[in-house]
Amino acid sequence: MPRKSMRPRIILTDREMEELRRIANSRTGELRKVVRAKIILMNQDGNIDKEIAEALSVNRHMVELCLNKCVAMGIDGALNDIARTGRKKEIDDEAKAWITYIACHKPLELEYSYELWTISLLLSHIHKHAAEAGHPVLEKMARSKLWTILNENEMKPHKITYYMEKRDNEFEIKMRQILYVYKEVELINQKMANDSQYRPGKITISYDEKPGIQAIEGTVEDFRIIPGKYKTVQRDSEYIRHGTVSLLAGIDLQDGSITAIINDSHKSSDFIEFLKTVNNKYAADLKLRIILDNHSSHVSTETMAFLKTIPGRFEFVYTPKHGSWLNLIEGFFSKLTRTALRGIRVSSKENLKERILLAIEEFNDEPVVYRWTYKMDEIEL
Repeated sequence: MPRKSMRPRIILTDREMEELRRIANSRTGELRKVVRAKIILMNQDGNIDKEIAEALSVNRHMVELCLNKCVAMGIDGALNDIARTGRKKEIDDEAKAWITYIACHKPLELEYSYELWTISLLLSHIHKHAAEAGHPVLEKMARSKLWTILNENEMKPHKITYYMEKRDNEFEIKMRQILYVYKEVELINQKMANDSQYRPGKITISYDEKPGIQAIEGTVEDFRIIPGKYKTVQRDSEYIRHGTVSLLAGIDLQDGSITAIINDSHKSSDFIEFLKTVNNKYAADLKLRIILDNHSSHVSTETMAFLKTIPGRFEFVYTPKHGSWLNLIEGFFSKLTRTALRGIRVSSKENLKERILLAIEEFNDEPVVYRWTYKMDEIEL
C-alpha cells in the first residue's frame, strides 16, 4: 500500500482550476508548464505522486517538487521557474593580468621568505590581496582556475630553468675556432679509417678537470639483493667522509683513449703533471693540440715556464668563458658520473683513486671516439 503523503492539501479556486485546464490543454504552450499543470490537476483529482509520475512518464521527484512549490508559492510558483542568481561572475582580463603580474615577481620581493612560489602560497597571496587590488572576484578563486590562468600564459613560477649566460665578448669567434678543430679531427679520422697507413702529424686531446669527487665510506656493509626479500641493494643512510679528489683527464679525439691522473688538488703543478704524462705517452714528433678552458692553472706563469722547456710540442685551444659545454671531455665526465661513480662507496681517498683509474682502464679497453655534431654542418675547411 503506497505511503500517504505528508504534504498539506492543495486548495485551489475555480479561477485557478480553469487556468490550469487551459494550460494543460494548450498545444502551443511551453511543455514544462503543460506538464506541471497536468501534475497539479491530477493531484486535485486525488491521484498520489507515484500514479501521477507513471501516467505522465516523468520522474517522481519532479512531481514532488512541483506540488511542494504549489503549496509554498501557489500555481504561479509551481508553473514558473524561480529566477536564478545567474552565472558566476567571470574573471576578467584585468584580474588575469594582475595574477600574471604577481606571478612574475619572486615571493622574496613581496616580503615572503620563499625563493620561488608554490601554488598554495601564490593562491593564498591572491586571496588576501585581491580586494585591495580591485579584483574581489579573485577572493575565492579555485586552485584549478589559477593553474588554468598560469598555463594560458605558459608560466611556471614554481620552477627554475637554468641557462648559461654568454659573458665572453668573443664567444662566437672562439666557439667557431673549437668547431673548426672538431671538423679537422673529423676529416683526419675519416682518412685514418680509409687508409690504414695514414699517420696524422697532430693529435687533438679534449681536456678538463673534475674536482670535488667525494670519497664516502658506508658505516656498515650493504645488503645484496635477495629475491623475494630485497628488490634493491640495501644501504644504511649514514656515511663517513674522507675528503675529495680531483680527476684531470683528456680524451684523444683520434682513438678515444683516455689519459688521466688523480690528485688531491688541480693546481698548476697538477696540470703540469698531466702535461708531462701526455708528453711521455705520445711520440716526440707529434704535435699535441689540447682543447681546454681558461682556468688559472692553464695560463699561470708556472705552466708557461714548463711549456717553454718543450717548445712547439703543445698547442692550446681555449673554450670561451662559460663555454665548457663545447668541450667533448664533458661527455666523458657525464658518463663516468652515471656509471663508475654512481653510488660509489670507498674506504679512503686512495681507494677512490684506485677505483676511478680502474674504471678508466675499463673504458680504454673499449674506447669510444667522441664526435661533435652541433652546428658542424655550418663548418667548412
